Amino acid sequence: MASANWPEKKTWSYLRDRIDRVDGPVKATGAARYSYDVNRPGMLYAKVLYSQHASAKINGIDLSGAKSMKGVKATWRDEDLIGSEVQYAGQMLAAVAAVTEELAQEAVKQIKVDYEVKKPQVIDDDPEYADDRASRREEGNLEEALKGAEVVSEGEYGLPVVTHCCMESHGQVAEVKDGELHLWPSTQNVSRYADQMGEQVGIPGNKTHVNTQYMGGGFGSKFSHDKWGIVGAILAKQSGRPVKLMLDRDMELMAAGNRPSAYSKVKVGVKKDGTITAMDEEVWGTGGPANYRPPPFPYVFTGVENWRQVGRRIRTNRGGQRAWRAPNHPQGCLITMAAIDDAAAALGMDALDFFRHNTQLTERPDVYREELDVAADMIGYRQKAHPRGDKTPGPVKRGLGISMHQWGGLGHPSECDLTIHPDGSVECKIGTQDLGTGTRTVINIVVAETLGLALEDIEVKIGKSAYPQSGASGGSTTVGGVSASSRLAATSALNALLDVVASELGVSANELEARYGHIRVKGDPTKAVSWKEACSMLGPSPINKKGVNDRAESREKGLIDGGVGGVQMADVSVDTETGIVTINEMVGVQDCGLVIDLKTAESQVYGAMIMGITYSLFEEAVYDRTTGSMLNADMEFYRLAGLQDVGDLRVHMMGGEKYAKRGVIGLGEPPVISPGAAISNAVANACGVRVPYLPLTPERVTDALEKGGMSV
Repeated sequence: MASANWPEKKTWSYLRDRIDRVDGPVKATGAARYSYDVNRPGMLYAKVLYSQHASAKINGIDLSGAKSMKGVKATWRDEDLIGSEVQYAGQMLAAVAAVTEELAQEAVKQIKVDYEVKKPQVIDDDPEYADDRASRREEGNLEEALKGAEVVSEGEYGLPVVTHCCMESHGQVAEVKDGELHLWPSTQNVSRYADQMGEQVGIPGNKTHVNTQYMGGGFGSKFSHDKWGIVGAILAKQSGRPVKLMLDRDMELMAAGNRPSAYSKVKVGVKKDGTITAMDEEVWGTGGPANYRPPPFPYVFTGVENWRQVGRRIRTNRGGQRAWRAPNHPQGCLITMAAIDDAAAALGMDALDFFRHNTQLTERPDVYREELDVAADMIGYRQKAHPRGDKTPGPVKRGLGISMHQWGGLGHPSECDLTIHPDGSVECKIGTQDLGTGTRTVINIVVAETLGLALEDIEVKIGKSAYPQSGASGGSTTVGGVSASSRLAATSALNALLDVVASELGVSANELEARYGHIRVKGDPTKAVSWKEACSMLGPSPINKKGVNDRAESREKGLIDGGVGGVQMADVSVDTETGIVTINEMVGVQDCGLVIDLKTAESQVYGAMIMGITYSLFEEAVYDRTTGSMLNADMEFYRLAGLQDVGDLRVHMMGGEKYAKRGVIGLGEPPVISPGAAISNAVANACGVRVPYLPLTPERVTDALEKGGMSV
């Protein structure tokens, strides 16, 4: 009988191979239909009116002007807001659905809002606005450790609020038909998207159907149906016609979530041999009007015996925070890694030697040491390295920077239905979603590997709430969840088929295996039947089996695990006259257990590094201090990195038995954590002074150089 455990490497047909995405052709040709591409017969277009003010009491919302327009078929206003206050510019007030998008936009302009405008309480991240009440965490005897330290380094570090800036904005198409609600949303949570929507729309949950075949990014912001999801469904029910409600870019950037800021003052105490003995942090930041959770500290170097973190929240009149790819880790990483890099410089010790020496304070020292060595070889660290401050002539200075990161990535609960039909076709159903990371491809590979078939022999069906439930794509848990459930389902179905074939061939099922499109006797390929012949033995009844990823059981079997580490190094040039930072080269070394598809795994790291370069050099949500309005709520001034900005990127996925035997571990988030710290450290190494805050704009670089007094 076949075992659900991952096969030995010598028998792999597809695992860790470089396999193209199975949905690549439909995406490349434009045949893939995203939520924006769904156009139902008789569909209406919805537009939203949002608050123009960051703080105001809403005395009334008058829809009469919009309702009177010919072609407007449904309207909505937030009754709960009347008599209450908005908390940020971009907050949703009302919506209309009309026969054309242009008409809907004109109708929104006819809605009258009676504002009682107030001055925003707080807009920026100035620590003077932080709560007096502070969170406090500490271990050891910090004061004594700092007094006893042979070198104490002090620094200030931080990074601002940034948005998710998904290429496809939030929203959906909604249609009420025969009393049932059909939804085509852009969501990273197909199975649970409609939770509690029924009671707000007035349609039972068992009559709500979700279908998301393709989506244009979420990064943690698209777990919930949100208010606009409810409103779109209400407008569809009210009008009796399908309604498309997708957020325009300005509201997307203001209201659909953001990554909270973090600013800190840090002290690091070290011995002369480079051992970190103490770390002290005061940190403050904002995620909008809600609570604030300080980032992890000390990050990665959790074995530091003496440390303290004092955190303070700044409540601001801005849109609220949401999980942003690796929530809180980029912030914790920048603060810790920059502070450690400054400590190495203060000690006069090479940064790589310093980081490597202190891997003893991490949870996986051997892994990090190996990854540091691999990254150093890839980027030519020993050949290029120099003490802080490039002393070569001329205004352009070059430097190297290092960062380390960690993540969990244990696969989420997931169910898979797998059917082997008598004609030999195989159908796999999972209610998961593909954010663009290659989920379909991973499932395809796992099932084909298990059944000994070609990739094209498997039909993978995902993206519908009618399929067996699977978890939301968050926490880098998807690949572990779906690979385990599909492996278990495929193994169970295969064993049922082996039982049938064994009785026909007069052998034990334990003597059989599925390889290369055949069911054959192990060790004797001449005794075999083709897959189709084997399936024809089923008669009229298909085999249908379910695989359930119970996290504890799957972990015990070695199918999945949690806990990965990674190292990134950056090689940058800094023009000390203009302040422009150029990425010459970046390398990423990443552990993720068993790699299902090396090509998509590497792609995840490349994408994360590009996203990291973007928040390191360009991204920042800028707000007017007086009005509270976001000043760059568009794609002209909310800048992202282009191809000319990213330099030469190279990726290495850690392999070998010690990694593969852990099973599959999620990869989507960890490699986005380190770029900010690696690039910031490289800039400090190049120009000789720390630029304290991201993004590393020309203005911030030149300001730091002026304050640091570097001669060029």
